Amino acid sequence: MKHLMLILLALCPTLFAVEKPDIVVFFSDDHGQLDSTPYGSKEVRTPNLQRLADAGMTFTHAFVASPACAPSRSAMLTGLMPARNGAEANHTFKRDDVASLPEVMRKLGYLTAAFGKVAHGKDGARHGFDVVDERHDAAFVEKFLLERDKSRPLCLCVGTHEPHVPWDHLEGYDPAKVTLPANFVDTPQTRDYRARYYTDITLADTQLGQVMDLAKKHLVPANTLLIYTSDHGGQWPFGKWNLYDTGTRVPFLAAWPGVIKPGGRTDAMIQWIDLWPTLIAAAGGEVPAGIDGRSFLPVLRGGSAAHRDSIYTTHSGDGEMNVYPIRSLRTADWKLILNLHPEFAHSTHIDKSPKITSGLAYWRSWFEKAQTDPAAAAIVRRYHERPEVELYDLHADPTEQRNLAADPAQAGRVKQMRGQLEAWMCAQNDRRTVFNTPRLLSDPASSRPTTDKDSPPLKKGKKSGN
Repeated sequence: MKHLMLILLALCPTLFAVEKPDIVVFFSDDHGQLDSTPYGSKEVRTPNLQRLADAGMTFTHAFVASPACAPSRSAMLTGLMPARNGAEANHTFKRDDVASLPEVMRKLGYLTAAFGKVAHGKDGARHGFDVVDERHDAAFVEKFLLERDKSRPLCLCVGTHEPHVPWDHLEGYDPAKVTLPANFVDTPQTRDYRARYYTDITLADTQLGQVMDLAKKHLVPANTLLIYTSDHGGQWPFGKWNLYDTGTRVPFLAAWPGVIKPGGRTDAMIQWIDLWPTLIAAAGGEVPAGIDGRSFLPVLRGGSAAHRDSIYTTHSGDGEMNVYPIRSLRTADWKLILNLHPEFAHSTHIDKSPKITSGLAYWRSWFEKAQTDPAAAAIVRRYHERPEVELYDLHADPTEQRNLAADPAQAGRVKQMRGQLEAWMCAQNDRRTVFNTPRLLSDPASSRPTTDKDSPPLKKGKKSGN
């Protein structure tokens, strides 16, 4: 019988071929994991995220490679960490000699399309997509679905700009009723921005729902893998541009009828560099050798409850606003952060950009309150001043508030984890590059917010564009 099957397969390979699934991936921009209902939020309205979670699997431990748009997306599309693909600082791009994984999907017969913000900037064509369109409105996506070559399986990526700043509209959320994280300074301005951030998350959720409905209408629902995720955490202090979980841990939901059991949750640790290797494996292809990413298809299929045991993340900077290189190692239980230049003052667009919409309006309120409030002063100081090494017990301290690096009882753990992290950095050929001129803690001006007040005030009403 075995020989007969081999003969039949050789004579007619399509006889036993498995139909390739259509694939739809929806990317949001700057959405922290905890800020949605599948991850426990009681305040943020995300009915479509919940709909996707109910239909599939919720990953509780999904992480990006770097908490800034360009390096995060380049790592995702190449399967290589930032030091290896060339996009280390924000607003930089992969080297020309680095291949991108959408090209592999095309070789597998897929039509690949990127609508909206999938790659960073206008870099989509360099990553090998057949179709690249900066528009992501449902009407444009539907027009493409109607006119596409239906003889080819589809890999469709749609990226929204929400909830990236500016948060220039407020709808349906009461700033007085929002709950602020423990490491926030409670001011009216902070509450206003938080409510606007939630408004943008709900808008991203609405757009996800439109894409889900289009997939149901124009694809074969029984053979479509649908994924939602985000490129890093929200633009908040200790979020974006930071290696705390609020910067690197993201929502990741996947539904695939007949393959993924509905309503499941997994603690398997995955990373954005694993996304395209998983899509390639799901399409029946071979994942290229030598990349950092690897397929977690066995987790999706329910055959494995684990994937990675260590997560490495990097951040190198973002122009002149953020010059603060950081590296980290995270396990299921512990996080070690290595601040490569603790003599630098940590700053971001939030406290240094002249644009009010960057967060400067509420940051000024933090700074002003810190002049008389010791608790606020401690938060502002922690934002700017970081020790060389930080160590967090993620079970006892999931929000990473108590640094245990100086605890003598943790000396062995610090030595082991730092050695592991630095060995990985060496293997990555990480040169620890400082990409711009830093601000120094020794300069008093480094910790003062910009005083430029020429930006227009926040607007009210619905957001009409991106």
